Amino acid sequence: MKRITSFRKDLEAKKAVKIIAGIDNFDMERVRNVVIAADQAGASAVDICANEEIIKMAKETTSLPVFVSSIVPQDLAMAVKAGADAIEIGNFDALYKKGMRMSAEEILDIVKETLALIGNSSIFVCVTVPGHIDIASQIALAKELEALNIDLIQTEGAATVKAQSNGARGLLETAQVSIANTIELARNVEIPVMTASGLTTTTVPMAIAAGASAVGVGSCVNKLKSQIEMIAAATAIVEAVKGTKAAKREEAAV
Repeated sequence: MKRITSFRKDLEAKKAVKIIAGIDNFDMERVRNVVIAADQAGASAVDICANEEIIKMAKETTSLPVFVSSIVPQDLAMAVKAGADAIEIGNFDALYKKGMRMSAEEILDIVKETLALIGNSSIFVCVTVPGHIDIASQIALAKELEALNIDLIQTEGAATVKAQSNGARGLLETAQVSIANTIELARNVEIPVMTASGLTTTTVPMAIAAGASAVGVGSCVNKLKSQIEMIAAATAIVEAVKGTKAAKREEAAV
């Protein structure tokens, strides 16, 4: 069975969890720790940068589907040849920190060039809809991606928000734009939506309730210092989405 099949099943159940190592994270050991954390936590997939050696490492380290993210079509084509289970034009938050902004037109051009390069490949394709453009433009882009038979779209928004509060209120403030974008996109297209950007254990259930079929979580896992901390954080995310603890309690009661 192809690895991506298990991810598709979690998508259909609206319980998919992708742990993101980072589009600009080329530190082999840190990425390995994120991959192991995703694997140990029972996530649905792991997302890494477009580097051939790191792709090889990830494939050898886990049986989870491996997403490879980039905004360079040639790098995504390389990832397909290197054995990626899915490619993603997206995870732009890291790029925003460098002052970069992607327009809907630029993203659509990248998608079309990538599809042309990979030809008849049946690779799973995900595209991030940028959270900084207005919602009408997001919906229009999502519809164009749907027409291109893209498998999944990902929302974002944390880069456009600066939390003003501490504690739970601050977590909600950070996630609110991406979750709001999820509501709008899920209402307007049939393609599954993954909510990402600024999510935590507190807010991932809200993303699912808003219409997401999946969540993508990065910084609350990949910024941690140790593998043990990463495993604990990833496990908490998976449990919040999949209800793992509740399921185990139900099994124990039978």
